[in-house]
Amino acid sequence: MPAEGINFAKNDKLLTIEELKTLSTILVGQGIDKIRITGGEPFVRKDLMELLRHLYRLDGLKDISVTTNATLIGPYIDELKSMGIKNINVSLDAIHRETFERITRRNQYDTVHNILIRLISEGFNVRINFIALDGQNTQDILPILELAKHYPVSVRFLEEMPFNGGSKTFQKIAWDYKRILDHIKSEHPDYYKLESPKTSTSINYKIPGHLGTFGVIPSFSRTFCGTCNRLRVSATGDVITCLYGKPSANLRDIMRGEDSENKVKEEVLKAVGSRAKTGFEAQEKYANVFSNSMTSIGG
Repeated sequence: MPAEGINFAKNDKLLTIEELKTLSTILVGQGIDKIRITGGEPFVRKDLMELLRHLYRLDGLKDISVTTNATLIGPYIDELKSMGIKNINVSLDAIHRETFERITRRNQYDTVHNILIRLISEGFNVRINFIALDGQNTQDILPILELAKHYPVSVRFLEEMPFNGGSKTFQKIAWDYKRILDHIKSEHPDYYKLESPKTSTSINYKIPGHLGTFGVIPSFSRTFCGTCNRLRVSATGDVITCLYGKPSANLRDIMRGEDSENKVKEEVLKAVGSRAKTGFEAQEKYANVFSNSMTSIGG
């Protein structure tokens, strides 16, 4: 989140939990078999578990995942586990307390660290998302790999994207995925590449002797665009097929009108069918995308 904060959407502009339940049922009916609830911290929605319980009961939905900054998820861990929701991404851009507090501007290090260890120890499939920020946290790249040495976690290093809240605007980055890999190689020259699913955004690796793995996500270089199959719906109903492009449609008002189910299906199919081939193509059509904050888009 930008240091100056963001203008939060009014409640009537947000999709309600009931609307999100209806929307998820429609999407699963169209063939979507994996849904990730993302943030920031999605548990700022006090009734989020109601949505997750609904997803748990949906026939055809094979995987429910959650992305969290691990500040508010603690009270819900037991129920998540009981529903078989085991895939948890933790957004963590630092492993040292000083770096963490400087980047987050919050005194939450102990909470986040304790929740992270609890998730790992209770058998969740934990992936740590670490954005490499030049001049801010790259000194933590090698130390955070110690988690993958001692625990069966995946540490994924993301290239920075020029959204409000990061460096805002830039034409190139100092820490692209090749430099991240070179930096890791200086300490671990014997790491080797792993097989990854065709639609994966991460390129994954293993260091011999480490319980876990690590990966790089070329979110600025955009080398995975050809196999990307993601569809994003924001808290306000925007349909986004590429983070570098503008929303394809807004479902909120459609869902509050007549014949909403058929119209939602039409808009979703239209969005998927007209998506840009790459993030570079999407960016050319939409000059102001980076004025948004990742907090408002959802990670």
